[in-house]
Amino acid sequence: MTIISYKKLMSVFESILLKTGLSNTDATRCAKIFADSTVDGYHSHGINRFPVFLKTITDGYVKLDAKPKLQLSLGNFERWDGRLGPGPLTAHFCMNRAIELAKESGMGCVALQNGSHWMRGGSYGWQAAEAGCIAMCFTNTMPNMPSWGAKEANTGNNPLIMAVPNTEGHIVLDMSLSQFSYGKMEKYAMDGKELPFDGGFDSEGEPTTDPKAILRTKRLLPTGYWKGSGMSILVDLMVTLLSSGKSTAKIGELEAEYGLSQVFICFDTEQMNDGARHKELVDEIINHITNAMSEQEGKSIEYPGSQTVKRRTEHMKNGIPVNDKVWEELLALQNQT
Repeated sequence: MTIISYKKLMSVFESILLKTGLSNTDATRCAKIFADSTVDGYHSHGINRFPVFLKTITDGYVKLDAKPKLQLSLGNFERWDGRLGPGPLTAHFCMNRAIELAKESGMGCVALQNGSHWMRGGSYGWQAAEAGCIAMCFTNTMPNMPSWGAKEANTGNNPLIMAVPNTEGHIVLDMSLSQFSYGKMEKYAMDGKELPFDGGFDSEGEPTTDPKAILRTKRLLPTGYWKGSGMSILVDLMVTLLSSGKSTAKIGELEAEYGLSQVFICFDTEQMNDGARHKELVDEIINHITNAMSEQEGKSIEYPGSQTVKRRTEHMKNGIPVNDKVWEELLALQNQT
């Protein structure tokens, strides 16, 4: 492993993105989204995924100069066409627009058609929480997970993000609807490690912790078995209907994963409760969770987002551990003319 500072990582990302033709502002914002994901410990959707993001640009699936276009406005609901612009930038724009609508009238909802892969979905949950908003966002994907009882991939592991502002560290759930995301399994495979729990099925149809075997079969276990499968189907229905965009089935007919449908929902906490009441209610729940007796002596009880804050603090102070080959590939991209 190589230890890299956040500042250095930002600089390398930004220099590469500027070579693609992104403006200074867009390159900086996009670099920050990738760097933040990496410093938070989500290498699978940060530095490890960066070359894949660049390939979507060079292959023509992402249009660098495309900006979202408003399609429909109904009070505090808006529908936008992403026009295949860079996924992280478009998602950041849509969440920001949902925040603006929420600040105006208490809640805001933005649906997006023709989006690109947003990389780490949790980025937009943190974005909303930093702005003082309770938020949800979700996206569909290409067919990459079997629905419960199926042997072939016929639904997506459609990520779901939920966020609540908290003065002691925002509470952010970022989960795919498969037990492990593809990015997470690729990182385990890269590091030569087994999954801590069964994550899918091997070629013999047996449950396995071998990430390479699951990546070969593409038979991922849905989160919560049939429950995660059902939730995946409903996420696809909701993003498709609200955005009037492509469903997972239609995305599966394309030669690559693009043209995704996404939804961003925000509630302004200041209009829901005053600051003292918000803190009282959050503390009530978090204290109840964290004060439970741990099954392992000396180990704290965590909640969504708490370990992210710990990793971020550690990595900002002491540097970010990065796979040697991944770092070498990134430097090679930087040095290309």
